[in-house]
Amino acid sequence: MSEVWATKYGPRRVRHDPPVLAEAIAAAQGLTEDVDQQAELAAELFGLPVADVKAEMKKAAVRRQPVTVTSTDRKGFTRAVVVERRPSRVLLGARAVRP
Repeated sequence: MSEVWATKYGPRRVRHDPPVLAEAIAAAQGLTEDVDQQAELAAELFGLPVADVKAEMKKAAVRRQPVTVTSTDRKGFTRAVVVERRPSRVLLGARAVRP
């Protein structure tokens, strides 16, 4: 979907991508660690049943793997950097404590 805007430099196209369910799930994962609450948040954002969102979350969980980046320095040595998602908070009782 694109829209054309008339500017003083000529027509410009503006691309519009509607949000997808995977983005809503990622936003919910950033807000809470509880899987049920994540599913409820994403379902409310999209107006879908919670069961459908949980099924999509299970599919996404299977595909998630750590990202490996390989780089070479000036001397020709290869280094690998592995990027993994870690929880941002540890819940102890009713308090949230940042590590």
